[in-house]
Amino acid sequence: MQIMTFLSDESNYIADGFKKETIIAVFIPNTYEIYRNTDARALYMRMLKEYRKFWNDQRAASAKEKGLTPIEVAILASIIDDEVAKPDEKPRIAGVYLNRLKQGIPLQACPTIKFALNDFTITRVLYAYLQIDSPYNTYKHSGFPPGPIACPSIEGIDAVLNAEKHDYLYFAARADFSGYHNFSRTLAEHNHYAAIYQKELNKRRIFK
Repeated sequence: MQIMTFLSDESNYIADGFKKETIIAVFIPNTYEIYRNTDARALYMRMLKEYRKFWNDQRAASAKEKGLTPIEVAILASIIDDEVAKPDEKPRIAGVYLNRLKQGIPLQACPTIKFALNDFTITRVLYAYLQIDSPYNTYKHSGFPPGPIACPSIEGIDAVLNAEKHDYLYFAARADFSGYHNFSRTLAEHNHYAAIYQKELNKRRIFK
């Protein structure tokens, strides 16, 4: 409760470059030794120290090379963590999102819709869900959502920093439910793969 009260007050960390929407990025998932009597401010200061240590010169340079800030890296990583079941696909999907950003194409990331609806149990993002009025609706709004949709993993962050360079703009889940995706350069090709996946969802009676 003390931690939630601390984090709900933006004045506690805005000078460090965070806002309410982005403060979750300061928490780098790892194993830390914390004393049981550590208060909220001391915990934050410890996490800030670890955050700054994590964002070493190499990671900072990699983010800058891609035209991203550490916060933007964290936002993409949080989306990819929810989007991707297979770790080896994360750098490729990171490349897709970076390509879309460069071309001014909305991210159209389903995890941000789940976040906007506050329901990560959704297994099928329906057209009706895409109409939600939220700054996290990346189907309606171009660029980055206001902040990460979850605490980004180190694996997700490094996937963004080491994103594959390719010319894919789309991806759709494979209909074999293997957890992998089909990648496309054109909308027509993507729609083909998406239709196959939607047909399989219907066949399996997955409607929400």
